[in-house]
Amino acid sequence: MSTGAAILKGADTTIAFDEYESVRHRLPVMRRRADFVRAENLDAIADQIDVFLLDAFGVLNIGETAIPGVVDRVNGLRQRGKQVLVVTNAAGYPSSVLHQRYTRLGYSFGSNDAVSSRMALLSGLNSYPHRKWGMVAAPKFGREELPDGAIFLEDDPAAYAEAEGFLMFGASAWSESRQALLEQALKDKPRELLIGNPDLVAPTEAGLSLEPGHYAHRLASATGVEPVFFGKPFPAVFDMVRKHIRPGVPDERVVMVGDTLHTDILGGNAAGFRTALIQGFGFFDGGDPEAAILSSGITPDFILDRP
Repeated sequence: MSTGAAILKGADTTIAFDEYESVRHRLPVMRRRADFVRAENLDAIADQIDVFLLDAFGVLNIGETAIPGVVDRVNGLRQRGKQVLVVTNAAGYPSSVLHQRYTRLGYSFGSNDAVSSRMALLSGLNSYPHRKWGMVAAPKFGREELPDGAIFLEDDPAAYAEAEGFLMFGASAWSESRQALLEQALKDKPRELLIGNPDLVAPTEAGLSLEPGHYAHRLASATGVEPVFFGKPFPAVFDMVRKHIRPGVPDERVVMVGDTLHTDILGGNAAGFRTALIQGFGFFDGGDPEAAILSSGITPDFILDRP
C-alpha cells in the first residue's frame, strides 16, 4: 500500500545525476553548444531576453515554499515588459490546483501564463484512439481534466489487466508494490505507456522525491515497452509553449530557466531556446554544477546564482 512519494536519501544529487545519464539514449540531443556565462539572477540577463520560461520546482518554489525574492523578481520583469511563463513537469496536479498554489505562494500568473506537461499529455491523447486508460495519479485530486472512463491504478491487479493503455501523471501515491503490478501487466500484455512527467526527481523540503520518469525508465528497461514522454526535455510541451509566446519573438530572445540539466536545460536547448541553470536552489542546491556540465556535455547559456 502506498505511503506517499518516495524520497532519495544520502547523496541525492549524485545518484539522480547518474540515473539521468544512464537514460540519455531516450532523451533529446543538444542542438547547439556554447560557453556559459555566470550571472547573479534573472535581472542580470534581462537585457538579452524578451520571454522567460520558468520551471516551477527549484525556480519559483521548493516544495510548498516560495523561493525568497522571486515573486518580486517576476513582477519586476513584467514591469520591464518581459513575458514570464511557467513551464512545469508537475503533471500530477490539475491546472486549477497549480494556479491555486502559485497564488498562495504570492505569484500572479494568469490561466494562460502556465504550461504543464499534464496539458501536453492531455492534448496528445487526441491523437490516440479512445480506450480505457489505467492511470498513475493521486485520487485525492479527483478526476478534473482526466479522460472519461480512465481508472486509477492502486492495489487491485485486475485494474492493471483491464486497462488498454497506461498514463503516468504523478507519483505521490505510487509504491514499489504498484510498480511491480504495472511491470508484470506490461510483460503479460505490452500496451502503450504515456508519461506526463519525465522528471526522475523533484526538490522538496525533505530531499529529492522520486517522480514518474524514474519509474517509467525502469519499466522500459524491464519490459521493452518504450514510453512516450510529453514533458521536459521532450518536444511536446515546448510545442505547446510556442503557442503561448508572443508573436515575433525570435528563439534567441527566449530563455528556459531551470535547476536541472537533463530536463530544463537539455529540453530548452533542443527546442532552440537559450537556457539558464539555477545553481543556488533545487537540484544543485548551492553547489557548483560545472563538473556535471563537463561530464554530461549539457551546457547552459547562463549559470545563475539564484532566480
